[in-house]
This record gives sequence, structure tokens and C-alpha cells, in this order.
Amino acid sequence: MMSWDDIVVNGVPECKAVINLAGENILNPQHRWTEAFQKTVRDSRVETTGRLAKAIMRTPTRPQVFVCSSAVGFYPPSSTNEYSEDSPGGTGDFMAELCRDWEAAGKLPDQSETRHVIIRTGIVLGRSGGLVQNAIWPFFLGLGGRIGSGKQFLPWIHLSDIVGIYMHAIENNNMNGVFNGVAPMSCTNEEFTKSFARALWRPALFPVPTFAVNCVFGEDRAKVITEGQKVVPTRMMETGYQYRFPTVDSACKECARLIYTDTELQ
Repeated sequence: MMSWDDIVVNGVPECKAVINLAGENILNPQHRWTEAFQKTVRDSRVETTGRLAKAIMRTPTRPQVFVCSSAVGFYPPSSTNEYSEDSPGGTGDFMAELCRDWEAAGKLPDQSETRHVIIRTGIVLGRSGGLVQNAIWPFFLGLGGRIGSGKQFLPWIHLSDIVGIYMHAIENNNMNGVFNGVAPMSCTNEEFTKSFARALWRPALFPVPTFAVNCVFGEDRAKVITEGQKVVPTRMMETGYQYRFPTVDSACKECARLIYTDTELQ
């Protein structure tokens, strides 16, 4: 067990890879979207990533790769644009600017022998947390429905595949730079809603109005749910990664199984 003080003073222990997944849950309903909570969200990502990057450079035997998480919130919400890893972003709202600074904090010197990989992750679908964990009982009881108009894109990925992508980033020495951690088949919130309800053999008749989501999370934060962007994993697919769940139907069927254990990730 190492403390932050140990890492700051001595650098990271000798290892092949450092993976940074740190970050306060932006959609934690127990916290209002205040300036103080925004600072917590920012510091838990930007400051933590910056400390790890500096610690790596202080390590005598440096890791082969530094894999950092980011988010598709780097790209501005849009109902028409399609975003690949080369698309512009990082400006316009809190989320975009957070992702920009988050990614910059992990940058290593050009002469560093450690590869730096950034995974811009979409909405992760898995029974153990996030969207599916919150939605499964309302949907199972027949109370599920789209959010807002349902026309907003939902850049998603199954939990097994985001884990696989991180492992792929560690093992593939040719991976460097930014990769979109999303499934190859895009969908809208409405399409996800229909697929998830169908997987549970339930109707989806009760839409959640946008104003209700805004009341719970605050309008700026609620954009993560009420607005979206079409994100494609162009560079990721070029690396040869094979998705276990490339379609939203296959992902929803797996998440909707009555008997579910974390061993399915293996």
C-alpha cells in the first residue's frame, strides 16, 4: 500500500504500466452543482493526473505506458456532427474544458520513453454501476422511458470492452495518443431505451422530461444526459481491437440477464 506522499517523494513503484482512472462522479445526485463541487470534480481529475505524470518522471525505472482516462465530453454536444479522435473540442462548456485540462495534465516530456495513451470514454454499460444499475429496476417494473426527446446521441461502451481497451493499450506498443473509448455502433437515447426495454421484455412508456433531469442535476451538469454527441472510435478500430459487444442490442441483452456476476468480465 502506497500513500500519495510516498508517490510524490519516491515516484511510482517499478511496474509495466500506470493506469489513471481517478475522478469524482460528476453525476453524484448527493451533491449540488456548486462551485465547490465543480472544484472537487476538477481537482480529482486534473490535479491527480498531474501528480502521477510528475511522479512517473521521478521514477528511476519508468513504466512502459501511462494510460489516462478522459471523456467524450471533450466534444461539444451535437445532433448532426460526427466526432473522431481528430475532431476539435475542449472548449465551450465546463465538461469540454475539464477534459482538455485533464488530458493536458498527463502529458509527458517529448523525450520520455513512456507511452502516453488517453481514452476518451463514453457512457459505460454494466450491471455493477452507472446507467444500467440506476435504470434496471425502473425498466424491470415497466416504468422506464427515454430521457427528453430521446433524439440525443448516447456514446456508449460495454464494461467488458472498456476494460479490454485498457488492456489493449497496455499490450499494444504502437498505441500512443488519443483514442475514443466507445462502441463502433452509435445510438440515440431513444434507441438505447427501446433496446434495453426489449432485452428485459418490458415496455418503455414513461419518458423522463428534460426539466426533471435539470432539477436533479442542474442544467449544466444535466447536459451529460439530456444532450449528446455522435462519437466514433476510428483510431481504436485501426489498432485491431475486437469488440465483444459492438451493438447496443448485444450489450443490453448481456446487461439484462437475470443471473449476472462480475466473472463475466474475464
